[in-house]
Amino acid sequence: MTQYQTHEHDVIVIGAGGAGLRAAIEASGLGCTVALICKSLLGKAHTVMAEGGMAAAMANVDERDGWTTHFADTMRGGQYLNNWRMAELHAQQAPDRVRELEEWGAVFDRTKEGKINQRNFGGHAYPRLAHVGDRTGLEMIRTLQDHGIHQGIDVSMEFTVTKLFKDGDRVAGCFAYEREKGRFHLFKAKAIVMATGGVGRAFKITSNSWEYTGDGQTLAFDIGAALKDMEFVQFHPTGMVWPPSVRGILVTEGVRGEGGVLTNKDGHRFMFDGIPDLYINQTAKDPDEGWRYVIGDRDAHRPPELLTRDHVARKIVEQVKSGKGSPHGGVYLDIAWIKEKLPDGEAHIKRKLPSMYHQFKELAGVDITKEKMEVGPTTHYAMGGIDVDGETQMTNVPGLFAAGECAAGLHGANRLGGNSLSDLVVFGKIAGEHASKFAKENAAADISEEAVEQALTETLAPLERQDASGDTQGPYQIQYELQDLMQELVGIVRLEDEMKQAVQKIHELKKRAEKVTAIGSREYNPGWHTALDLKNLLLVAEAIALCGIDRKESRGAHFREDYPDKEESYAHHNSILTRGPDGELVLSRREIPEMRDELKKIIEENK
Repeated sequence: MTQYQTHEHDVIVIGAGGAGLRAAIEASGLGCTVALICKSLLGKAHTVMAEGGMAAAMANVDERDGWTTHFADTMRGGQYLNNWRMAELHAQQAPDRVRELEEWGAVFDRTKEGKINQRNFGGHAYPRLAHVGDRTGLEMIRTLQDHGIHQGIDVSMEFTVTKLFKDGDRVAGCFAYEREKGRFHLFKAKAIVMATGGVGRAFKITSNSWEYTGDGQTLAFDIGAALKDMEFVQFHPTGMVWPPSVRGILVTEGVRGEGGVLTNKDGHRFMFDGIPDLYINQTAKDPDEGWRYVIGDRDAHRPPELLTRDHVARKIVEQVKSGKGSPHGGVYLDIAWIKEKLPDGEAHIKRKLPSMYHQFKELAGVDITKEKMEVGPTTHYAMGGIDVDGETQMTNVPGLFAAGECAAGLHGANRLGGNSLSDLVVFGKIAGEHASKFAKENAAADISEEAVEQALTETLAPLERQDASGDTQGPYQIQYELQDLMQELVGIVRLEDEMKQAVQKIHELKKRAEKVTAIGSREYNPGWHTALDLKNLLLVAEAIALCGIDRKESRGAHFREDYPDKEESYAHHNSILTRGPDGELVLSRREIPEMRDELKKIIEENK
């Protein structure tokens, strides 16, 4: 039998982004022994790519803001498919999590009065995003890591988890390997928190880094956890489109929050065309004045570039398809124009958007203080994921919790910009707290040698096939074909026939993946890593397509060209996926529980 090292802890956290670090800090602070396992290096988490800020109704810039308005905005953005209890907890607790980060050493931008500064962002009624220039996620990770290293957490970097174990109905631990040397490890635990992020690498053009292959969703699904609302994938409106080597890299919404405008090749500011009726009571189309709208008793002054991301992304696609796009298949994003309005305009841009300035200067040879950026939609975020309880973040598998992007519920059909960072720390804390509670209330679980042996066999299978005769497949070509078909057939604009075609092709790729071969040894073998990722990518891709086929309407980030309108019959349920007896994906619809009366009143007042 292949050798492996065994570790025992009260709580295991898989993923070391904002949610994973906050969960580990909380569980450790409550007296549990904690193992933190991350696929990449500590500090390389995708959280650092969240640049614009974290949404929290602190009312530092506009005193009219409050948790009830933030709650209503989140529910409206999610088209009311949200887990309303999660939206309530998030809006209530986000300000405390911002202040907590500040107490732990985060250095936020300040107002003239010395308060934490907040900026406008798409879908938020008031300036709500606490920020550190355009590198807020990086500051969050730095702060959480600096605080977390003093908590006695055992960190395993560059480990990939390939399997979860159960003892009866409850979770019991996980199996992992070192990416560098290929050595195996068995982690035993009383509770596990999944914080592995999203699924963006299932698509060709994405802002997501290589780690985002749907690992947590697949690991949880394989031991019986349900997936929810997988059809809702957010395409960020602005990713870099040129040169090809940087295609998809995120251009923060903060550029638009600081005054950046979108224009087509003719210089027309197309976002003024067709503003959704939901938002208009009165409008002003002077580009200097921006766009004014009134919702209830709230009077907000905002450019149309800060509409919700799904709307902006589709408007950009319209321009490109009509032949009015930029030379490389996008549109223009212009922040340089503010130099005409501010005497220190160039210095202002560099001060407010330092990362964007350096990103375009170094990677594209573009000076954003003088030139327009070329941008286009990029696969960015998954609203769907592992189904969790709103109060505790526990899945339907006892002892298995999930938080952050890999968990579903908070964002409904579409996430508002800035809600992701506050989501991480609000629900990372809650998941860590309840995982700790579960661990203290339950005895150690047991993992059989047979289960470990099976995990070893499955993990080594791609390497073992290189000596076998017959039809074998390379992992990279399968991955590329999957990314191409998802981009073309299950992208921003969807059709039933195309999604059904995608499912059929995914099934063909699954059969080929069963024969995938990784050449070489376990040491320094990226082909082996890619071969093991394929299972996860294929599962989440099929889940997205199946749920997309079933939802015959357009809602939030899910846009059906064959069903362009909302349909009331789809307004009150979530899509739920479970595994059938033969391993197939089984889709059902689950009614959303009725909201409490006081929350209904809040939404009504904020309409």
